[in-house]
This record gives sequence, C-alpha cells and structure tokens, in this order.
Amino acid sequence: MEDYKPPAPKKHSPPMSTPHTTTISPSTVNADFEELLKLIDWPAPPSPVHHYNFSTSPSNSDYYLLSPQKVYKIGGKVEVIVTARDHNGKQKKYGGDFFRAKLLSPAQKAGVTGHVEDYNNGTYLATFLLPWSGETQVQIRLIHSSEAVDVLKKKREDSPEKVFFNGYFQFNGSSEVTQCNLEVSGHPVCTYKDPLSGGTWQCVRPQRLPCHSLVYHSFGGYRKVTNKLEDSLLSRSVTDKIIPGSVPPINVISDNSSLGLTSNLSSCGRGQEPRQPSGFYYGDRWTSLTCLGLHFDQPVDALTCLKGKDIHMFGDSTLRQWFEYLERFIPSLKRIDLHVNYQSGPLIAVDADAGLVMRWRAHGLPLRTSKTMISDLHYEASHLAGIGGGPHTVIVLTLWAHFTTYPVRYYLERLEKVRQAILDLLFRSPQTTVIIKSANTGYKSIYGSDWLSLQLDILLRAAFKDMAVIILDVWDMTSCHYLPDNIHPGPPVIKNEVDLMLSYICPK
Repeated sequence: MEDYKPPAPKKHSPPMSTPHTTTISPSTVNADFEELLKLIDWPAPPSPVHHYNFSTSPSNSDYYLLSPQKVYKIGGKVEVIVTARDHNGKQKKYGGDFFRAKLLSPAQKAGVTGHVEDYNNGTYLATFLLPWSGETQVQIRLIHSSEAVDVLKKKREDSPEKVFFNGYFQFNGSSEVTQCNLEVSGHPVCTYKDPLSGGTWQCVRPQRLPCHSLVYHSFGGYRKVTNKLEDSLLSRSVTDKIIPGSVPPINVISDNSSLGLTSNLSSCGRGQEPRQPSGFYYGDRWTSLTCLGLHFDQPVDALTCLKGKDIHMFGDSTLRQWFEYLERFIPSLKRIDLHVNYQSGPLIAVDADAGLVMRWRAHGLPLRTSKTMISDLHYEASHLAGIGGGPHTVIVLTLWAHFTTYPVRYYLERLEKVRQAILDLLFRSPQTTVIIKSANTGYKSIYGSDWLSLQLDILLRAAFKDMAVIILDVWDMTSCHYLPDNIHPGPPVIKNEVDLMLSYICPK
C-alpha cells in the first residue's frame, strides 16, 4: 500500500477543507456570473442516486498513511490516502464527498487542519503540516457524502423559501402578520427597497393595512423541502462522522535543524493572504502562520490596543461573540442600554476615559432573529456610507451565515454592494482599518451546512482579495479545535479569534 501513486487531480478539483481565493472585480456579478460560479464548482454524482446504500458510508470508508517515515520532524508533512466506500462496502468511483481533516494532540490541546484534495475517483489525499513536537494523531471526518452535497446544492438553488420570516404591520390600532422573504411567490406582495444600497425585501401584502405600516421583523420558521431518501442522506447517522483508519499515532521530534515556522513572518497587516493552514493550536493558543499574531492575556493589554478606537462591527451572532468577549474582558468597557432587541442590536459599549467606542449590529435582511424593529436592521452598504473613517476607525464585517439557504446569485449581489461601499470608504479615508471575518464551521443541516458555508466563504474571500483590507481566517480556527463543532464556538476559540483581530489592529 505504501507504493500507491494517486492519479493527478482533474482540473477544478474543489477545495475540500480550506477555501482558495480569486478576485471579484467591482460590478461584475451580473456580467460574469458563470465565471464566479466556477470558483465554487463541486463534482456531482454522475447519475441520480435512488438508494441510500449507494451513498458514502463513514463506517465503511477508511484511510491509511502514504509513504510512512521512520522519523517525523517539525515543519515536515504527513500524507494520508482516504478511500470512500458505499454502504455495501464497494469503493466509490467518483468524488465530491466533503471530508474535513485535522491533526490533534488532546493532551497538548493542539490541533491543525489538513488540506483534502479530491481525485474524483473515490480517493482523496489529505496533507498535514507538522507544527509541534510530541505524539499526534490523524482524524478524518465525513461531513457530507457527495450525494448529500448534491441535495444541499439543489435545495439551495430550487427552494429559497425553506426559511421564512414574519413581517408585523401596525396602523391605526390594527395589526397583521404576514410572511416575508427576499422574494415571495404566489401572493400579492409589498416590495421594500433600500434607497442607498438597493437591497430589496418582500412581504405578503396585508389584507387591511398599507405596505408602509411594516414595523417589526422576526424569523418565521422552516419548511420541509426534502423527501425520505434525501432525509436519510442528511441524517445524523452519516453526517459529521469520524471514519476509521489504520494510521497509528505519529511521533514528531524537534532538533536543532528544525526551522522555525514563524521565523520569517511579518507583523499582521493589510493585504496578507491567509496561508494553508493559516495556523495551529498548541496549549490552547493559536499560532498564526500568516503573520506574527500576538496574545492579549490581560485586560490592560487589550484596552491599550483599543484606546481611542471607534469600532463598528456588522454581521451575525458569530461576530457578536467578539463584542461580548471584549465587553466581559475589559472591566472599564460598559454597555449602554439602547432598549433594543439584543439578538440583532444595535449594541454599544464605551470607555469614556480611554476614548473607546465599540458597536455591534446585525447585518440587514435576511436575518433569523426574534422580533425586532425593522428600522434597526441596516443594510451594511448603507451604514458604511455614513461612516467617515480614518486612522482611529475600525470596521469589522462578516456576511454569510444567514445566506446559506439562498441561491448564490443573491449572495453575489450583496457582496458586490458591500465591496463597493468599502472601496468608497477607503477612497475617502485610506487609513481606515477594515477586517473581514471569514465563515466558521458548525452548521450541519439542510438549513445551514458547513458545505454551504464553505461555498459562500470562498466567494467572500474572493470579493475582498487584493483590497487594502484584512481577511481574518477563522475557518481553520473553528475546524481544528478540540471542542465539538458549534456555530457559536466556545470561549477558548473566541479568545484566540479576538486576539488575532487585535494583532491586526495593534501589530506591535
């Protein structure tokens, strides 16, 4: 088995664990839609699957070490061949399975992601960097079979109303609640268009009240859009499962010839493209392989970094976690009660003595949240247009989690508007710090999946590549930690994410 030579990958082999990037130029979404889709091209099963047994089985799939070595050193690499088999035990003849791979050392609280390459014939190559000494072990997980991925892709494009929302209308003492979405079919609708960003929203027209009486918004619910076979392909029994392998623990040694993995890194700054892997955990601390990341273990260190800063955070609850962490971590940072829905904000905390103002607000619709005033939900492009910017201004943005259920065209249109708004901001105030938080792992269903998140993350990174912004890669940070996957990562992960953000704001 050690002499196995995998075939060269076919062109457009999908990024299976870490996104790659290609630039989206301004105002290209409509003109180059097909070209943009190539960035997220993913192999589909050659024919429709009519039986569960023909899909990839995590218990029947396996992996083994390619070209074992007698000695492994820090900075070296390990390669593993993964073989996908169906529930009948037969090797798959095509690719498209979504595997995630990592090396981990639980005793050392260490972990690093592996890069998975699809050979489109039922075999995959997982490549790992060895960044620490001691005993480490390989873990390969099947997140979704290729058949399940095909279901996710089709339902994303064909069933955008599987998640729906409520619109609350009030006028002259009367009220009505109707369903709302990016687009609503089969009913007379009220259409709302943001005058600055152009973002649109639709609600079923109330029977008695005027369209302008829309006051509140909330998440409505989920619609079932899958049949029995599709449910089986996405069931928990075959989703996010560790597959068995024959790779014993690997002992990594360090000697005087070992090259420091971070010795040639520069300070964290704009325009740095995340490496692969972008970093690793050791002792529960994240070491960036993209730049010289710092750790802010004392509140005074974080406060000193943020002194005089005007921070604007736009995004979802995964970014709100950063706001919450800093609010708890820095005792002098006090939140002001704005009497709004906490889930969607806006939230604000200040330290008047330090001249620090920190804000978080949810991005504009669509947004799965509890009942909130629709006037509090600002489209990112519109809100960015109202920020002057400057050397003391920090913009932190993430945009992905609430778009996973929609056709990709909606997301690309939104990205183009946000990109243009940031270009305008940097034109008028080039010294403004703009940080784009990547997507993270944690979703595992038809309504939100790591595969769907990865697809949007690839486009998110592409939209801002080659701009004077910071792409902060938390995909790796959330996928190789020892804590169970969660769309809202645990405290150790959040601390390391915030430390990396602060490393970009205060690189020295």
